[in-house]
Amino acid sequence: MVSKRLSREAGHRRKFLAIIDDTPECERAVAYASRRARSTSGVLVLLYVIEPGDFKHWLGVEKIMRQEAMDTAQAALAGFAARVRELAGIEPELVVREGKPADEIHKLIEEDQDIAILVLAAGNAKEGPGPLVASIAGKGAAFPIPVTVVPQSLSDEDIESLA
Repeated sequence: MVSKRLSREAGHRRKFLAIIDDTPECERAVAYASRRARSTSGVLVLLYVIEPGDFKHWLGVEKIMRQEAMDTAQAALAGFAARVRELAGIEPELVVREGKPADEIHKLIEEDQDIAILVLAAGNAKEGPGPLVASIAGKGAAFPIPVTVVPQSLSDEDIESLA
């Protein structure tokens, strides 16, 4: 169960959530979500989830590994934020979390009641559409808000006409 969305109430704006990861289709989701946020006077939230890894080393090594993961996350978010500014002329909100992606997406949606739409992109690789799209297509991890799935094959012009 998800808490009530506040995006339609006075003083609130609808937020579109896009997940930043190292999949090739990620860029298509951000392109669509940024243009959709712009066209609806909404807000774009970019989430990068640092997956739990082998951080169980000696304290010094663990600290260095966590910092490297945080640096990678911040660099990825900065790159996508620059692209959003260029494409849509909006300033995205940037969020970094550590944990399992589906869990952290759920937590962020629950915490930020203005997030109303999750935007994902489906890859066109033979391995399948991508881990997040596969998780919502399966029986396990449905998200508590509407999910827009953007085909990776859409061009910028296609996305502009649809958003």
